[in-house]
This record gives sequence, structure tokens and C-alpha cells, in this order.
Amino acid sequence: QVQLVESGGGWVQAGGSLRLSCAASGRTISTVSMGWFRQPAGKEREYVAHITWNGGRLDYGDSVKGRFTISRDNAKNMGYLQMNSLKPEDTAVYYCALDLNPLGGGHDVSEYEYWGLGTQVTVSS
Repeated sequence: QVQLVESGGGWVQAGGSLRLSCAASGRTISTVSMGWFRQPAGKEREYVAHITWNGGRLDYGDSVKGRFTISRDNAKNMGYLQMNSLKPEDTAVYYCALDLNPLGGGHDVSEYEYWGLGTQVTVSS
């Protein structure tokens, strides 16, 4: 059974940084792509970033480009999201997800087969 566990969330002031981690178990992530999404309170889940199976292609949502960096360590079965220059509007529950398509890149939640339970990120002004 595939399990994804996010960590690294918390409270930070605007302009600060956080690094989210996603630990995968139950299967290797080395042949699948990974995405990060977020869901602000009362709103729909939205796309944040995606990385292909080998890290060869990265993609970001418009609202986080230039501030967030997605990465992965297949040897450790881990994914990461480095978030810099955080803004209050980045406040949300952040989720990592796996897309069995090794190239993937979709922005829709329906394209991802496995999801973590999320970690809360709160950015104060």
C-alpha cells in the first residue's frame, strides 16, 4: 500500500521560508512523477508544482514561480518543496501526490493516483 507523508509545515512570517518534505513508502517513486498541491481553507485544491521521474523537467503554478522549488531524492524515496518569500496568500494545507505517468505534468488533481494527508502552512503578514 502506497503511503505519502508530508512534513515541514508550520507558521512563518511573510518573507520567510519553509521546506516541505514528502516521504513515500510502499513503492519506489523512482519511476513516477510527483506533484505538490495546496488547498486554502474553503477553497478548491490548486496546483503548485510538478517534477518528472528523474527531475528532468520542473513545472510551477503561476502564483509560485520564482519563489518555490520542487525537488526529489529517488534514493531516499523523498520529495521536497522549498518555499521562499512566502506570502499570506500561500497559507493552505499542502499535499504531495504521485502520478504513475513518469512524465506526467498535469495540473488537475484527477491525474494523480496517490495523495498524502497534507501539512498546514500558515503565513502571517
